[in-house]
Amino acid sequence: MKESNSHLALDSTPVAVIGAGSWGTALAHHLGRHGREVRLWVYEPELLAILCQKRENTFFLPGVKLSSHLSFFGEAAEAVRGAPVVIMAAPSHVFRQVLGLLQSAASPEVVFVSATKGIENETLLTMEGVVREVLGPERSYAILSGPSFAREVVQNQPTVVTVASRQRSVAKLVQRLFSTPTFRVYTTFDVTGVELGGALKNIMALGAGILEGLGLGANPRAALITRGLAEIARLGVRLGANPMTLSGLSGLGDLVLTCTSSQSRNYQVGVQLGAGKRLPDILAEMKMVAEGVKNAAAAYFLAQKLGVEMPIVEQVYRILYENHSPREAVRILMTRALKDEIDALAESW
Repeated sequence: MKESNSHLALDSTPVAVIGAGSWGTALAHHLGRHGREVRLWVYEPELLAILCQKRENTFFLPGVKLSSHLSFFGEAAEAVRGAPVVIMAAPSHVFRQVLGLLQSAASPEVVFVSATKGIENETLLTMEGVVREVLGPERSYAILSGPSFAREVVQNQPTVVTVASRQRSVAKLVQRLFSTPTFRVYTTFDVTGVELGGALKNIMALGAGILEGLGLGANPRAALITRGLAEIARLGVRLGANPMTLSGLSGLGDLVLTCTSSQSRNYQVGVQLGAGKRLPDILAEMKMVAEGVKNAAAAYFLAQKLGVEMPIVEQVYRILYENHSPREAVRILMTRALKDEIDALAESW
C-alpha cells in the first residue's frame, strides 16, 4: 500500500475505543491519564450506566478509578464520529459486526487500530482481512500487540508492545499516541506476523493450562512453548510473515506471558479442561472472552486448508470440540514420529 498518510498528526481531537472489556478499558484509561480525550463505546447498557455513575468498569476491570478524560457512549457510530483514530477492542468473533456499526460514521481518513487478537472462524481471515473486506482495501490500518495484561497496564507496570502497519506514517502515529515512560511501543511493517502471533499464542496458552490442570510440571510447559513457537512460525511463514517477528514481542513475548501466568483467561480455561471440567460449564461461568477457544477452530481449519502441520493446535482443537482426553492428547504428541530438531525447525522457516 502506498504511503498516503503524511497529513496524519496528533492533535487534541478525541480518539475512540470500541469495546469496554478489560483490554479496551485499559487502553482507554492509559490514553486518558496521559491527557488524551477518549470516547469509549460500551456494548452492555448496564455497564454503561455503571461507568457513567462510578467511572469504574465493575464487570471487567474492577477496582480501577478511570481517568476523567474518558467519556462513555452507548452508540458506536456516535463514539467514532469525527475521531481521527479508532481503536478496535471488540472480540474477534464480533469484530466484523461491530465494524459494520461504524461504517457510515467513520471518515475515509480514519486510522483503525486493532487491539483484537484472533482469526475469524467463518472466513479464516485475520482482523486486517476483515477490515479490508468491510471498509475497503485503502483503509489505514494498524495492529497493536505484545505481552500486556490489562491490569498491569493500568497499574503503570513497565510494558513493551509492537504496532504493525503497512504504512510507516500510520505505525509512527500509533507509536507516538501510545508511548509513555511505562508503555514502550516498537514499530514493524509485518502486520501478518504480529496478527498471527497474537492469535495463535492464545491456543498455546490453553495447552499450557491443560498441562497445569493435569498436574504436570515445568518440563512439559517449556516443551509446549518451544514447539508451539515452531508451529506459529510454520503457519506464519506460509502466510508471508517474517519469522523474526514471531521471535519478538508479539510472538515469543506474548506466548511466554500467556503460557506462564494465571492472569491469562485462556490459561485458566485450559487448567479447568485439564482438571476434567466440561468446556460449556467453564464458559458459562466466564464474563470475559477466552479468544483461544474460538481461534483454535479457526487455526486448525486454516492449517488444514494450507497443509501446514500444527500438532499442538490439532490436539487443543480435539480437546475443545471433539471431547478428546487431555492426557491422551499429551501421549499422542509425545509418541509422534521422531525427527531431527534442526531439520524440523528448518521446515518451519
